[in-house]
Amino acid sequence: MKTVMFEVAGMTCGGCAARVERAIREIEGVSEVSVEVARGRAVVTFDAAIVAVSRIEAASARAGYPAHATPLAAVS
Repeated sequence: MKTVMFEVAGMTCGGCAARVERAIREIEGVSEVSVEVARGRAVVTFDAAIVAVSRIEAASARAGYPAHATPLAAVS
């Protein structure tokens, strides 16, 4: 498993965070998602053999909130 932090743009409330979390959680291979509105970020744990970082970014963007892995992307 790999854990990556993403900067998520445009979130202003809990509903925004819920949309992002739901969009990412639906991806096969994602095991854990934590979204923080105040910090504008999401921390995602996933199976890197199944899911690419770009797929997580795309899912968040489709939910209406563009996301990009941070330069220090790997948390663990």
